[in-house]
Amino acid sequence: MAKAAPAEQLRLLDLQALDGRVKSLDKQAKTLKADPRLTQLQAEVAAAQSALGQISIELSDTQLELKRSEGDVEQVVSRMERDEARLNAGGLSKDLMALQADLASLAKRRSDLEDAELEVMERLEDVTGRQATQQSVVQGLQGQLELVQSEIDAALAEVLADREETQQKRTELAETFEASLLGVYQKTLERRGIGAARLFHGTSEGSGMQLSPGDLADISKAADDDIVFCPDSGCILVRSGEWS
Repeated sequence: MAKAAPAEQLRLLDLQALDGRVKSLDKQAKTLKADPRLTQLQAEVAAAQSALGQISIELSDTQLELKRSEGDVEQVVSRMERDEARLNAGGLSKDLMALQADLASLAKRRSDLEDAELEVMERLEDVTGRQATQQSVVQGLQGQLELVQSEIDAALAEVLADREETQQKRTELAETFEASLLGVYQKTLERRGIGAARLFHGTSEGSGMQLSPGDLADISKAADDDIVFCPDSGCILVRSGEWS
């Protein structure tokens, strides 16, 4: 059975307290990094940006459609100007009648095209407005995300600073133990998740359970410098006459 002076075993509780603190801080850091607000806001930003992208495509298509519509109107206007110039120049009556008929047809065509152009312009105005609105939505969500991220980063920085300080204290304290005792503690900590705990009035603080009379009887037979273990949690049980 491994042995260590009772006073040295008692100091293991200080080491365990620091290890417990490090473990708790690691859990806090993990919780902060997995803050559900981040996941939610990131999903909302992604969805809003996707919607903005679709509107931007629609805007680009509508602008292209308007450009084509304007080109169609310009072509008709140019042809009407040529026909009017020829009509004003005079000529055979037959040719003039044909020009007048063509101008009438072109005027109808121009009216239809301008109506279509107006409809496209109205749609363009609507799409432009929706794009501006969606851009505001994206910016608002990004602002919320940045605010939450900043809050988490600040809290995480505090946790990590606390962890670094605690780990330094732990390292310094561990260096004061005999290698054999520290080795037993370290191995127990790695295997069981807890290295040492009090045996307090028959209860193992490692497992939180009252030990059986048989287990207590076996432990009571052990020498003060014997290292005993919790039958439930497997950690080192630190004993003291004051805790019996």
